[in-house]
Amino acid sequence: MHRPLPKAFGFDVFGTVVDWRGGVIRDVERFFAEIGQGGIDPADFADAWRMRYLAAMAAYAASGRGFVTLDILHREMLDDTLRHFGLEPASLDPEAIDELNRAWHRLDPWPDAVAGIRRLKTLCPVVTVTNGNIEMMLAMARRSGLAWDALLGAEVTRSYKPDREAYLRTAEILGLAPQDLCLVASHHADLAAARACGLATAFVARPLEFGGRPAPDAAAAQDWDWSCNSIEELADIMGVPVTPDRAV
Repeated sequence: MHRPLPKAFGFDVFGTVVDWRGGVIRDVERFFAEIGQGGIDPADFADAWRMRYLAAMAAYAASGRGFVTLDILHREMLDDTLRHFGLEPASLDPEAIDELNRAWHRLDPWPDAVAGIRRLKTLCPVVTVTNGNIEMMLAMARRSGLAWDALLGAEVTRSYKPDREAYLRTAEILGLAPQDLCLVASHHADLAAARACGLATAFVARPLEFGGRPAPDAAAAQDWDWSCNSIEELADIMGVPVTPDRAV
């Protein structure tokens, strides 16, 4: 039996709402063209950059490092990725590297995301629960029309997922008991961490997030409170009607 309807939805963003891989590949291709580098597959580079992010988030809480924004972490991971592919950052235009690092500000939403979020927010508040910083989330929202009620996440809670405070502090900020906040994510490990804190969980399948390959956290799959193939389908499950201007 499913839980009662949530009092707020908190969305993971990278992979769940936006196609990080397609956007990063696009900007890596542009960067390589600018520096005259044609021997590296942009998709391989994008995947390697993202894998460093996943490892860094898993280890962050244990590192003892003071909080810095994801933009800073992404730049550190970018320098490391460049070196991995035989490119020394010090020999490249720093402004060009900075611009590539901002690829994460220009990610496109999945086709169902904008309309699905707009529908869900007619039911209750819809916020971000993301490791991305506010500047990054604001840029994506304005670029694509993502109608968040609030931009929350690591920069607000000062904790990166999967740390418990990333979830519990978000519920506290919203004035909710943990069970009244539903994390919406395409990542089983993120949902598992949220469930361990008492949050409700909604899984959105994104089979193309990793280019059609199985997700790295596929083994963490559970029977989540709700499961769907799009955010629009999640709105259907929650009983949110399609508005007249959306009806076809």
